[in-house]
Amino acid sequence: MWLGVDSPSSGSRPFFNIDISRCHFAGKENAMLQLHYLIKLAVCIALISGFAGCASTPKNDTTERTAGQVLDDSVITTRVKSAIFEEPTLKVFQINVKTYQGKVLLSGFVDSLQTVQKAGEVARAVPGVVAVENSLVVK
Repeated sequence: MWLGVDSPSSGSRPFFNIDISRCHFAGKENAMLQLHYLIKLAVCIALISGFAGCASTPKNDTTERTAGQVLDDSVITTRVKSAIFEEPTLKVFQINVKTYQGKVLLSGFVDSLQTVQKAGEVARAVPGVVAVENSLVVK
C-alpha cells in the first residue's frame, strides 16, 4: 500500500511516496510491540514522578539529624557510660544509656531506689547532657 502526498505547486502529482506496508507500525506483531513500548513508557513516567515527588518532600526537623548531632549524642552516651562505670556503686549493674539530642535515657534494673537516684545524678553531671529520663527499675 502506497501513500502519496501532493505538493502545493504540482497539482495532483505526488510529492513523495511512502510504502506503509514496510512501516514500523504495520501488522499485529508491531502493534504488540507498540503496546509493549507504551507500557514501558508509562512505568518509567510513573517511577520518575514518584521519585520526583519524594525528592520534593520537605524535611521534618524533628526527625532529621545531621552527622554532627549524631556524633554529639554518641560522645555524650560514651561519657555517661564511662561516668557510670567509674562510680563504684553503679558499675556492677547493667545500665543501658541512649542519647537523643542531648537527652539521656537510662534503662535497666538496679537493686535500690538510691542506686536509681545516683545513676540519674551521675548522668546529669556529664557535660552536654540537656535532660535525663531515668527509666531504671528496682528489682
